[in-house]
Amino acid sequence: MIRMVYDGDISMKVGFIGFGEVASTISKGLMDNGVEVYTSLEGRSIKTCNLVEEMSINICKDYKEVAKISDILISAVVPAKAVEVAREIGEDYKGVYVDINNVSPQTVKKALSYIKNRKTVDASIMGSIKLNGIKVQIITSGNSANQFAKLNSYGMNIKIIGSEIGQASTLKMLRSSYTKGVSAILFESLYTAYKMKLDNEFLKCLEVTECPGFRESAISRITSSGFHADRRAQEMEEVLEMMSEYKNPFMSKATTEFFKTLSKKVDKLDKRSEDYKNLFAKIQD
Repeated sequence: MIRMVYDGDISMKVGFIGFGEVASTISKGLMDNGVEVYTSLEGRSIKTCNLVEEMSINICKDYKEVAKISDILISAVVPAKAVEVAREIGEDYKGVYVDINNVSPQTVKKALSYIKNRKTVDASIMGSIKLNGIKVQIITSGNSANQFAKLNSYGMNIKIIGSEIGQASTLKMLRSSYTKGVSAILFESLYTAYKMKLDNEFLKCLEVTECPGFRESAISRITSSGFHADRRAQEMEEVLEMMSEYKNPFMSKATTEFFKTLSKKVDKLDKRSEDYKNLFAKIQD
Protein backbone atom coordinates (compact mmCIF):
# COMPACT_ATOMS: atom_id res chain seq x y z
CA MET A 1 0.00 0.00 0.00
CA ILE A 2 1.21 3.52 -0.81
CA ARG A 3 1.62 5.83 2.17
CA MET A 4 -0.08 9.10 1.26
CA VAL A 5 1.04 12.55 2.40
CA TYR A 6 -0.29 13.72 5.74
CA ASP A 7 0.18 16.72 8.01
CA GLY A 8 1.70 16.87 11.45
CA ASP A 9 4.87 14.79 10.88
CA ILE A 10 7.88 16.58 12.36
CA SER A 11 10.55 14.12 11.15
CA MET A 12 13.10 14.94 8.43
CA LYS A 13 11.41 15.10 5.03
CA VAL A 14 13.40 14.50 1.85
CA GLY A 15 11.90 14.83 -1.61
CA PHE A 16 13.17 13.46 -4.91
CA ILE A 17 12.63 14.87 -8.37
CA GLY A 18 13.09 11.84 -10.58
CA PHE A 19 13.09 8.31 -9.26
CA GLY A 20 15.67 6.16 -11.02
CA GLU A 21 18.43 4.02 -9.54
CA VAL A 22 20.03 6.84 -7.54
CA ALA A 23 16.81 8.13 -5.99
CA SER A 24 15.38 4.69 -5.23
CA THR A 25 18.61 3.45 -3.61
CA ILE A 26 19.11 6.52 -1.44
CA SER A 27 15.41 6.56 -0.56
CA LYS A 28 15.50 3.01 0.77
CA GLY A 29 18.48 3.82 2.99
CA LEU A 30 16.91 7.00 4.32
CA MET A 31 13.59 5.33 5.04
CA ASP A 32 15.37 2.54 6.90
CA ASN A 33 16.79 5.28 9.12
CA GLY A 34 13.50 7.04 9.82
CA VAL A 35 13.37 9.73 7.12
CA GLU A 36 10.09 10.57 5.39
CA VAL A 37 10.64 10.34 1.61
CA TYR A 38 8.44 12.00 -1.02
CA THR A 39 8.19 11.98 -4.78
CA SER A 40 5.66 12.39 -7.57
CA LEU A 41 4.61 9.91 -10.24
CA GLU A 42 3.86 12.74 -12.65
CA GLY A 43 5.09 11.64 -16.09
CA ARG A 44 6.77 8.51 -14.72
CA SER A 45 6.84 5.08 -16.39
CA ILE A 46 4.80 2.11 -15.24
CA LYS A 47 8.03 0.50 -14.03
CA THR A 48 8.80 3.50 -11.81
CA CYS A 49 5.22 3.70 -10.52
CA ASN A 50 5.36 0.04 -9.51
CA LEU A 51 8.72 0.56 -7.79
CA VAL A 52 7.45 3.56 -5.81
CA GLU A 53 4.37 1.61 -4.74
CA GLU A 54 6.46 -1.40 -3.66
CA MET A 55 8.70 0.88 -1.56
CA SER A 56 5.74 2.68 0.05
CA ILE A 57 7.11 6.12 -0.83
CA ASN A 58 4.90 9.10 0.06
CA ILE A 59 3.19 10.26 -3.12
CA CYS A 60 2.48 13.87 -4.08
CA LYS A 61 0.36 15.01 -7.01
CA ASP A 62 3.27 16.86 -8.65
CA TYR A 63 6.83 17.99 -7.99
CA LYS A 64 5.73 21.40 -6.75
CA GLU A 65 3.88 19.66 -3.93
CA VAL A 66 6.99 17.54 -3.27
CA ALA A 67 8.97 20.77 -2.98
CA LYS A 68 6.44 22.38 -0.66
CA ILE A 69 6.70 19.48 1.81
CA SER A 70 10.42 18.69 1.66
CA ASP A 71 13.12 20.07 3.95
CA ILE A 72 15.69 18.85 1.43
CA LEU A 73 14.85 18.40 -2.25
CA ILE A 74 17.16 16.26 -4.39
CA SER A 75 17.14 16.58 -8.16
CA ALA A 76 18.08 13.17 -9.62
CA VAL A 77 17.09 13.32 -13.27
CA VAL A 78 18.77 12.74 -16.62
CA PRO A 79 21.27 15.50 -17.46
CA ALA A 80 19.03 17.03 -20.12
CA LYS A 81 16.34 17.73 -17.49
CA ALA A 82 18.50 19.29 -14.74
CA VAL A 83 17.92 22.92 -15.69
CA GLU A 84 14.27 22.43 -16.59
CA VAL A 85 13.22 20.97 -13.24
CA ALA A 86 15.15 23.62 -11.29
CA ARG A 87 13.43 26.34 -13.30
CA GLU A 88 10.03 24.79 -12.60
CA ILE A 89 10.59 24.47 -8.84
CA GLY A 90 12.93 27.33 -8.00
CA GLU A 91 10.70 30.36 -7.62
CA ASP A 92 8.81 29.28 -4.50
CA TYR A 93 10.94 26.56 -2.89
CA LYS A 94 11.91 27.31 0.74
CA GLY A 95 14.20 24.40 1.66
CA VAL A 96 17.62 23.13 0.57
CA TYR A 97 17.86 22.23 -3.12
CA VAL A 98 20.45 19.59 -4.06
CA ASP A 99 21.51 18.97 -7.66
CA ILE A 100 22.96 15.44 -7.73
CA ASN A 101 22.82 15.09 -11.49
CA ASN A 102 25.81 14.10 -13.59
CA VAL A 103 26.21 17.51 -15.23
CA SER A 104 28.95 20.01 -15.92
CA PRO A 105 29.71 22.89 -13.54
CA GLN A 106 28.29 25.23 -16.18
CA THR A 107 25.00 23.33 -16.19
CA VAL A 108 24.74 23.04 -12.42
CA LYS A 109 25.39 26.76 -12.00
CA LYS A 110 22.64 27.53 -14.51
CA ALA A 111 20.21 25.11 -12.84
CA LEU A 112 20.85 26.40 -9.33
CA SER A 113 20.54 30.01 -10.44
CA TYR A 114 16.79 29.38 -10.61
CA ILE A 115 16.57 28.53 -6.90
CA LYS A 116 15.62 31.96 -5.59
CA ASN A 117 16.26 31.30 -1.89
CA ARG A 118 19.93 30.47 -2.74
CA LYS A 119 19.93 27.44 -0.42
CA THR A 120 21.73 25.29 -2.94
CA VAL A 121 24.09 22.32 -3.05
CA ASP A 122 26.23 20.96 -5.86
CA ALA A 123 26.48 17.20 -5.16
CA SER A 124 28.29 14.42 -7.00
CA ILE A 125 28.23 10.67 -6.44
CA MET A 126 31.77 9.29 -6.44
CA GLY A 127 31.35 5.54 -6.69
CA SER A 128 28.90 2.79 -7.48
CA ILE A 129 25.43 3.37 -6.10
CA LYS A 130 24.60 -0.24 -6.93
CA LEU A 131 27.48 -1.67 -4.91
CA ASN A 132 27.56 0.83 -2.03
CA GLY A 133 23.93 1.83 -1.60
CA ILE A 134 23.30 4.76 0.72
CA LYS A 135 26.93 4.55 1.90
CA VAL A 136 28.27 5.63 -1.51
CA GLN A 137 30.41 8.74 -1.06
CA ILE A 138 28.78 11.98 -2.19
CA ILE A 139 31.02 15.03 -2.42
CA THR A 140 29.36 18.43 -2.10
CA SER A 141 30.00 22.13 -2.41
CA GLY A 142 27.80 25.19 -1.97
CA ASN A 143 26.51 27.44 0.79
CA SER A 144 24.00 24.88 2.10
CA ALA A 145 26.24 21.81 1.97
CA ASN A 146 26.32 21.69 5.78
CA GLN A 147 22.55 21.35 5.90
CA PHE A 148 22.56 18.56 3.33
CA ALA A 149 25.33 16.81 5.29
CA LYS A 150 22.93 16.46 8.23
CA LEU A 151 21.67 13.40 6.35
CA ASN A 152 24.88 11.66 7.44
CA SER A 153 22.99 11.12 10.70
CA TYR A 154 20.51 9.07 8.65
CA GLY A 155 23.02 6.77 7.00
CA MET A 156 24.44 8.82 4.14
CA ASN A 157 28.13 9.44 3.39
CA ILE A 158 28.33 13.13 2.44
CA LYS A 159 31.67 14.92 2.29
CA ILE A 160 31.93 18.71 1.95
CA ILE A 161 34.83 19.81 -0.26
CA GLY A 162 34.15 23.53 -0.63
CA SER A 163 31.71 26.41 -0.52
CA GLU A 164 31.47 27.20 -4.25
CA ILE A 165 28.90 25.79 -6.63
CA GLY A 166 30.74 23.93 -9.39
CA GLN A 167 33.56 22.45 -7.33
CA ALA A 168 31.87 19.09 -6.75
CA SER A 169 30.56 18.79 -10.30
CA THR A 170 34.00 19.59 -11.74
CA LEU A 171 35.52 16.63 -9.91
CA LYS A 172 32.59 14.49 -11.03
CA MET A 173 33.15 15.43 -14.67
CA LEU A 174 36.85 14.61 -14.46
CA ARG A 175 36.05 11.26 -12.88
CA SER A 176 33.39 10.57 -15.52
CA SER A 177 35.84 11.30 -18.32
CA TYR A 178 38.20 8.69 -16.89
CA THR A 179 35.73 5.97 -15.87
CA LYS A 180 33.58 6.14 -19.00
CA GLY A 181 36.66 6.21 -21.21
CA VAL A 182 37.89 3.02 -19.52
CA SER A 183 34.42 1.46 -19.92
CA ALA A 184 34.31 2.31 -23.62
CA ILE A 185 37.70 0.80 -24.46
CA LEU A 186 36.99 -2.26 -22.30
CA PHE A 187 33.64 -2.78 -24.03
CA GLU A 188 35.19 -2.45 -27.48
CA SER A 189 38.09 -4.79 -26.65
CA LEU A 190 35.95 -7.52 -25.07
CA TYR A 191 33.35 -7.29 -27.84
CA THR A 192 36.08 -7.87 -30.43
CA ALA A 193 37.36 -10.84 -28.42
CA TYR A 194 33.79 -12.17 -28.19
CA LYS A 195 33.38 -11.99 -31.96
CA MET A 196 36.62 -13.96 -32.30
CA LYS A 197 35.49 -16.47 -29.60
CA LEU A 198 38.40 -15.44 -27.40
CA ASP A 199 36.53 -13.41 -24.76
CA ASN A 200 37.07 -15.83 -21.86
CA GLU A 201 40.78 -16.13 -22.60
CA PHE A 202 41.03 -12.35 -22.96
CA LEU A 203 39.49 -11.84 -19.52
CA LYS A 204 41.91 -14.39 -18.08
CA CYS A 205 44.82 -12.43 -19.56
CA LEU A 206 43.58 -9.19 -18.03
CA GLU A 207 43.04 -10.83 -14.64
CA VAL A 208 46.76 -11.59 -14.51
CA THR A 209 47.77 -7.92 -14.76
CA GLU A 210 44.80 -6.08 -13.24
CA CYS A 211 43.45 -5.81 -9.69
CA PRO A 212 41.77 -8.61 -7.68
CA GLY A 213 38.12 -9.04 -8.64
CA PHE A 214 38.78 -7.57 -12.07
CA ARG A 215 36.53 -9.98 -14.01
CA GLU A 216 33.43 -9.17 -11.96
CA SER A 217 34.16 -5.46 -12.09
CA ALA A 218 34.78 -5.54 -15.85
CA ILE A 219 31.57 -7.42 -16.59
CA SER A 220 29.62 -5.02 -14.39
CA ARG A 221 31.10 -2.06 -16.31
CA ILE A 222 30.11 -3.59 -19.63
CA THR A 223 26.54 -4.54 -18.74
CA SER A 224 26.00 -1.15 -17.09
CA SER A 225 27.36 0.59 -20.19
CA GLY A 226 24.82 -1.19 -22.35
CA PHE A 227 21.83 -0.65 -20.09
CA HIS A 228 22.62 3.02 -19.39
CA ALA A 229 24.14 3.90 -22.79
CA ASP A 230 21.82 6.83 -23.49
CA ARG A 231 22.41 8.36 -20.06
CA ARG A 232 26.16 7.81 -20.45
CA ALA A 233 26.08 9.68 -23.77
CA GLN A 234 24.29 12.62 -22.12
CA GLU A 235 26.78 12.62 -19.27
CA MET A 236 29.71 12.67 -21.68
CA GLU A 237 28.18 15.68 -23.46
CA GLU A 238 28.39 17.45 -20.10
CA VAL A 239 32.03 16.38 -19.76
CA LEU A 240 32.80 17.83 -23.19
CA GLU A 241 31.13 21.12 -22.28
CA MET A 242 33.49 21.51 -19.34
CA MET A 243 36.70 20.15 -20.85
CA SER A 244 36.42 22.01 -24.15
CA GLU A 245 37.13 25.25 -22.30
CA TYR A 246 40.62 24.04 -21.45
CA LYS A 247 41.79 21.91 -24.37
CA ASN A 248 40.65 19.80 -27.30
CA PRO A 249 39.46 16.64 -25.48
CA PHE A 250 40.07 14.01 -28.16
CA MET A 251 39.52 10.97 -25.93
CA SER A 252 36.37 12.37 -24.34
CA LYS A 253 34.97 13.13 -27.80
CA ALA A 254 35.60 9.53 -28.84
CA THR A 255 33.96 8.22 -25.66
CA THR A 256 30.91 10.40 -26.29
CA GLU A 257 30.53 9.08 -29.84
CA PHE A 258 30.95 5.52 -28.57
CA PHE A 259 28.05 5.82 -26.14
CA LYS A 260 25.86 7.60 -28.68
CA THR A 261 26.40 4.74 -31.13
CA LEU A 262 25.87 2.10 -28.45
CA SER A 263 22.63 3.71 -27.28
CA LYS A 264 21.20 3.34 -30.79
CA LYS A 265 22.18 -0.33 -30.90
CA VAL A 266 20.75 -1.33 -27.53
CA ASP A 267 17.62 0.81 -28.09
CA LYS A 268 16.70 1.15 -24.41
CA LEU A 269 16.93 -2.38 -23.05
CA ASP A 270 14.00 -3.36 -20.82
CA LYS A 271 16.29 -4.72 -18.16
CA ARG A 272 19.98 -5.05 -17.40
CA SER A 273 21.44 -8.47 -18.06
CA GLU A 274 24.31 -9.56 -15.84
CA ASP A 275 25.66 -11.69 -18.71
CA TYR A 276 27.72 -9.63 -21.13
CA LYS A 277 27.25 -12.31 -23.82
CA ASN A 278 23.50 -11.65 -23.85
CA LEU A 279 24.23 -7.95 -24.37
CA PHE A 280 26.76 -8.61 -27.13
CA ALA A 281 24.32 -10.94 -28.90
CA LYS A 282 21.78 -8.11 -29.09
CA ILE A 283 24.15 -5.62 -30.70
CA GLN A 284 25.87 -7.76 -33.32
CA ASP A 285 26.05 -6.05 -36.68
